Amino acid sequence: MKSRRKSIILLLVSALMLTLVLGGCQDSPASTTPAPTTAAVQATKAPDPTKAPDGGGGQPAQLTAFKDSPVLASKGLPPVKDRLPSDYKFTNELPESQMKYEIGTYGGVLRTVTSAPDWDADVFVMNNEPLLNTPGILGDQITGNVLKDYKVSDDQKTFTFSMRKGLKWSDGQPVTTEDVRFTVEDILNDPELTPIFPVWLRGGGEADAAPMKLEVIDDLNFKLTFDRPYGGILIRFAIQGWRGYTELIRPAHYLKQFHKKYTPLDKLEPLIKQAGFQPGEWFNLFNDKDITNWELANKKAVGFPVLYPWMMTKSTESVTTYERNPYYFKVDTAGNQLPYIDSIQSTLVQDIEMVGLKTIAGEVDFSRESAALIKMPLYRENEKNGYKALLANMHVTPTDIFLNETFNDPNWQKVVQDVRFRKALSLALNRKEIIDTIYYGFAKPGSIEDPTFDLAAANKLLDEMGLTKGADGKRLGPDGKVFTIPFEVGAQAPDIVPLTQLIVEMWKQLGLNVTMKTIDQTLWTTRNTNNELQATMIWTHTPLWYMGDWGTQLWGAQWDLWRTSGGKNGQEPPADIKNLYKMINDAAAANPEDAKKKVAEIKQVMKDKVYYFIPISEVKQPLIVNAKLHNIPNDTSFAIGANFSGEQFFYSK
Repeated sequence: MKSRRKSIILLLVSALMLTLVLGGCQDSPASTTPAPTTAAVQATKAPDPTKAPDGGGGQPAQLTAFKDSPVLASKGLPPVKDRLPSDYKFTNELPESQMKYEIGTYGGVLRTVTSAPDWDADVFVMNNEPLLNTPGILGDQITGNVLKDYKVSDDQKTFTFSMRKGLKWSDGQPVTTEDVRFTVEDILNDPELTPIFPVWLRGGGEADAAPMKLEVIDDLNFKLTFDRPYGGILIRFAIQGWRGYTELIRPAHYLKQFHKKYTPLDKLEPLIKQAGFQPGEWFNLFNDKDITNWELANKKAVGFPVLYPWMMTKSTESVTTYERNPYYFKVDTAGNQLPYIDSIQSTLVQDIEMVGLKTIAGEVDFSRESAALIKMPLYRENEKNGYKALLANMHVTPTDIFLNETFNDPNWQKVVQDVRFRKALSLALNRKEIIDTIYYGFAKPGSIEDPTFDLAAANKLLDEMGLTKGADGKRLGPDGKVFTIPFEVGAQAPDIVPLTQLIVEMWKQLGLNVTMKTIDQTLWTTRNTNNELQATMIWTHTPLWYMGDWGTQLWGAQWDLWRTSGGKNGQEPPADIKNLYKMINDAAAANPEDAKKKVAEIKQVMKDKVYYFIPISEVKQPLIVNAKLHNIPNDTSFAIGANFSGEQFFYSK
């Protein structure tokens, strides 16, 4: 039954990515933000898809001539104009303020490197195509992407979407509302394939709301209706949780051959057996063959129809190859079908140190995920090897500190659930020292919490709590024993271990017994899932207003489980936590204009309650690019924005 659980696991992937793999797509972390401005979702429709919005090189008229890469000439394909949708998309992944767009030239291989089997975060973000788009991932504007257009009802319950006429899968088959119907009716609403209907696709994103209802209007138009206002669904389709088009659009023509509704079970049995599943387990076979966006870098993706700029064509033990999708739906303003670069080669190495060695040797053309700020002097020293070491903004706060208030120890809970304790620890964080020591000055003190450094005030709060000091100067907990904060951290990012070591020393000055252990990332995930972590460090997406990522699964693991299970599991939280959850849910359901106001209110609660620690913000992130690579965003962008514009990269001659 392990394989059968894939649907449940996929529902949780977005949350796990927020605390593990992507970190907003960061293993070197990622970036901060030029403060977004407001754009109301009620704008009744997205911008005209035949006109390039901000970015993409201007406002051209409808094109009449198109060009494609010379490598496709010998493939026996239809002309490029017949492979493109008539509703093609002009690139608008980045605002013009963040990148001066150049019309590119075709050719070349982009080399990336990863230390994770079946995963390359840089390739994931470059390839992943969401249903909608928000230029620069700012959330200021929501435009069409895979979906051409949208309209919103006045009550924000009904959303009408238009598809791109002539859009095709990478195998040349048409993309229509049949793919949407199949995904919703035959996957999401099939209890064998999806035992738990996704909460975010219920009214208002609430667990107790009804699932969305689909109405297919014709081959190119469909409606989604919710039982509660849900203006926030558009930003979720565009960026939140790094979702992709596979949330609503799967290749029905390909997957029906593995679905018992369309293929008799007796014909599926040989495939079920060949795949290693028990007789009758068609659902396991289907899940194994269905490749979602989170699996686009998995070797099983070879041959699966996609809408990405590059499709996986080969995967060996050490190198995964992606080749251009001849049916990709985006063009530049000169009529060149994108991407410019013909292929990507992702090389797997044994560890993060080997990633660094290949990078400084000039054997990598693009690296953001694994680039480390602490190695910036080394990167700059070796730029002679044919690359540039740039700095852009990080889209996360990279090293937030979490104390699990629901760890199963009454003594621990009594201390860490007292807001005075958390405020004392915050007062003991010397943010200037953190920025100077770990980030070379390329960061600022966090703005969500009071950045004041005052050891005397911190000690006074601990004294008020009754955490008296023993003969050895160490503070005692309510049980009369030395109170210990045992950090367990992974190496998900290169600054986590050195910063945790620094925090340990800072908090020891309060008379607390603080320890640190480095553990394997897999073990870290297991211990987090099992509510076994007491103290740890990881990133959250606080610079991105729409992520709704407030670390709740780390500082209140059992409370968050109660929340996500609809009260069936975990522990019921106190009133203030319930109120916070409601605020988070309300912000997620609201249109962007209202949501940003609600997020500001959440930040005020965070400031008052200090549920977790966000010591720094506006952190810079290295971006390593081949010196000949063009259409790279400037330093006002998020570093990860470069990944989003990957189809626009090209090499100078």
